[in-house]
Amino acid sequence: MTDDAKLEVERVQTGVRIEKRILKVLKAFAEYHDMTLGDVLEGIVLHAFDGKTPFSSASLERIRELKKFYDLDLDSSASHRLKEIRAGSPRKREK
Repeated sequence: MTDDAKLEVERVQTGVRIEKRILKVLKAFAEYHDMTLGDVLEGIVLHAFDGKTPFSSASLERIRELKKFYDLDLDSSASHRLKEIRAGSPRKREK
């Protein structure tokens, strides 16, 4: 398949809960590249399904900057360990 071949897909609206700072970084990254959040997520997932990294070194640097800006101190080691706080209670963080 060539890069410029368009593929028709059916998209659905979904309600996904996601950590607030992760979402901010993803939205800012999408805006920076003039893409929709959905396009960014689809790209990340399709690359992951193939065992490939979805980001160039320049994109990874931009993500590092956005993580710092949005105070996102989570990395892949946090995967499967995130626990949602009760609604209305402030998020506790160690400094």
